[in-house]
Amino acid sequence: MTNEVVIVGAGPVGLFLACELTLAGVRPVVLDRLAERSGEQKANGLVGQVLRLLDHRGLHQPLSGAAGAPRPIPRFVFGAFPLELHRLDDNPLHALPVPQHRIEAVLEEHALALGVTILRRCEVTGFTQDQDGVTVDLHGPDGARQLRTRYLVGADGGRSTVRKHAGIGFPGVTSPEPVSRIAHVLPPEGLSTTDDGRILLPGCPTPFGPWTHTRTEHGVFVISPFGPDATMIATMEWGGPPVDEAGPLTLDELRASIRRVTGADLPLAPARTAGPFTPRRTVGYNTRLAERYREGRVLLVGDAAHVHAATGGPGLNLGLQDAANLGWKLAAELRGWAPPGLLDSYQHERRPVGERVFMHSQAQLALMAPGPGITALRALVGELIAHQENLARIAALMAGSDVRYDTDCPHPLAGGFAPELALDTPTGSTRLAELTHSGRPLLLDLTGGTLGLADRAAGWKDRVDVLAAHCPQAPPPAGALLLRPDGYVAWACTPGEADWEGLDRALHGWFGEPRI
Repeated sequence: MTNEVVIVGAGPVGLFLACELTLAGVRPVVLDRLAERSGEQKANGLVGQVLRLLDHRGLHQPLSGAAGAPRPIPRFVFGAFPLELHRLDDNPLHALPVPQHRIEAVLEEHALALGVTILRRCEVTGFTQDQDGVTVDLHGPDGARQLRTRYLVGADGGRSTVRKHAGIGFPGVTSPEPVSRIAHVLPPEGLSTTDDGRILLPGCPTPFGPWTHTRTEHGVFVISPFGPDATMIATMEWGGPPVDEAGPLTLDELRASIRRVTGADLPLAPARTAGPFTPRRTVGYNTRLAERYREGRVLLVGDAAHVHAATGGPGLNLGLQDAANLGWKLAAELRGWAPPGLLDSYQHERRPVGERVFMHSQAQLALMAPGPGITALRALVGELIAHQENLARIAALMAGSDVRYDTDCPHPLAGGFAPELALDTPTGSTRLAELTHSGRPLLLDLTGGTLGLADRAAGWKDRVDVLAAHCPQAPPPAGALLLRPDGYVAWACTPGEADWEGLDRALHGWFGEPRI
């Protein structure tokens, strides 16, 4: 039996890709070498455009516990600079503090509800591919076996077996510094707060903003209160004492690092909150980007395609949007309606976004390093960020809202992620995000139906939904929008200047030939 898609890796990116494929009518199989979800503490939240993407799939509320659209955050950090985002008229940056094990639990529950098959204790040992598919060698609970699939996707992390076996290079930069340490502990005794909410450590005059990086002349310190039973504390050091990488991080080691970085001596005890809160040490960093995201019938997503420093939390923003971009295109190829080059556009669109994260993650680490030269550079960058226009550009960079895919449509919304819109439809008031839970392309008439879009898109009705609604926003941002399944605008027009030739090109270019 030949599977349509086999995904290697049941982390957030692999699970989300499986969900996207299933919504598009493809039944993937997900393989993972672990017997159950990982207990390792990795990401501490979601940052950026990914929250709006998850809202488009109805997953924001299960993760946040709050109804409605994701809300921009008033403050964030870039290279240990505070970003006062509340100063912006249009703040694009969203963030949600939720641990990765919770993200994986929600995505696995969603995947299983959709009927996704997840096979655990299955480790891929190799594969061969031909013009019709891929034969995957794996070792599972019953020993060695093989699976046949039309496409194989590696979502198996930075040390990806799939990438290595496909012969895809992974060039980049490796540095032995800084040494990062992180642990969840009981809220330390002796802490106090300033009137503006910053935290004072005993014996240290420097106030530290919660949920942000603060640079000292000796490193970087982070303190993030998760509640009465757990506080996350992290340090970054350059030029510190030798590290025994073979041994686990102890709270005594973290305490010594805090003392070196801040001058404060904090008593530390393990958090009471249920884990996983395993102390973790990272020595140096890798910033690497796959030479290509596709080799024949083998594709890469997430950390299998790119690794970088975690500063600013860009990893899941990048990886989950890789999955959203690839899912519908791969399904279109399997269903036979993909226009020429659609599947290759996955790399053309997503690898430049990986390059952007490659750039800004290294820039942020450079800005946090010690030394008088960096201190002088920070003084200059601080002056630049004080200007609202520059602050807006940094916020868009961190959010990923500055991503624009190539289209031949001149409308300012074309190529970007769909705006957040309130809509009045024949069945009641709703939000645009609530109309996209199915993951299907959507042609949306914002004039209430005066444009006759259903007739113009009749040849694509098997794969493109058409809906008429009123947009109470004055003036509406467009007369009509054609949305791709990943939430990006393929075409738009103003209410009085409908470009029907452009709509026809967009329908053909993204969704193939019409069926008569």
